[in-house]
Amino acid sequence: MAVRSVTATAPGKINLCLRVGALRDDGYHDLATVFQAVSLVEEVTATPSAGFTCAFSGPIDVSNVPLTADNLVLRAARAIAAATGYDGGVHLEVIKRVPIAGGMGGGSADAAAALLAVDALWQTHLGKDALMSIAADLGSDVPFSMVGGTAIGLGRGEDLSPVLATGHFEWVLVPHDHGLSTPTVYRELDRHREEHRLEIPPVVDCPDVEMPLLQALRGGDPVLLADYLVNDLQVAALHLQPELGATLEYGESHGALAGIVSGSGPTTAFLMPDSTAAVDLVDLFTRRGQRALRVLSPVHGARLQ
Repeated sequence: MAVRSVTATAPGKINLCLRVGALRDDGYHDLATVFQAVSLVEEVTATPSAGFTCAFSGPIDVSNVPLTADNLVLRAARAIAAATGYDGGVHLEVIKRVPIAGGMGGGSADAAAALLAVDALWQTHLGKDALMSIAADLGSDVPFSMVGGTAIGLGRGEDLSPVLATGHFEWVLVPHDHGLSTPTVYRELDRHREEHRLEIPPVVDCPDVEMPLLQALRGGDPVLLADYLVNDLQVAALHLQPELGATLEYGESHGALAGIVSGSGPTTAFLMPDSTAAVDLVDLFTRRGQRALRVLSPVHGARLQ
């Protein structure tokens, strides 16, 4: 029987650790990162269509999301069509909750959810390995959006290894009105490193993840984890949006164990000692006129609803 519609969800992420290697000859960097999926999810509903179209809605402003063929959800659908020879189309309705251009992998989550929804709608039965291969071709964060949980990412971030994390961690996220382009943030990091090359330690080609961070995750210890949150892109994000510094300082002085720019930013993420402290900090940011969200981590990856 023909399927009328299929809905899938996929989570946003925080980079607990993001180490960026030296600039390579091809213009890219090797990464060592620890992803953790958070309870802020994107939702994609696929319905049959003659062509490939998409629409966006949700509790955040989606007016600037491009609806052109290079949108990741449409690229995901076309990739499945190309891999299977399917000659039909699909319309994708996306409910967005993850900040746009916020360093939390919202677009990657859209793509991951679209892959599952389209595969199920078309009954193409690609299987996990084929879908993960397509996910890696779409973007370095898409494979993690598929699997969720906690994982080390190497290479461009797509080479994943699961990490044991016990319990749950409480976070407060503070999105910002103006997004940051990931390539712009990387260029700013390269500029900063070149300008200060005599003052900072040499940048390694292939970074790695510190063992104490993994031990903190294994023990479910937020206090210990707070000591090892690190993001090499944070200095570049702060150069591009200096006001992020005040946000980090405010959160860390009002109950957070630690604050960090998520990925390429500008969303700031605050690790909290418990749910009470998280609720209190959300209230304080709200009174200050800043949107804030309480989320938990880790959560599962993309799944059908």
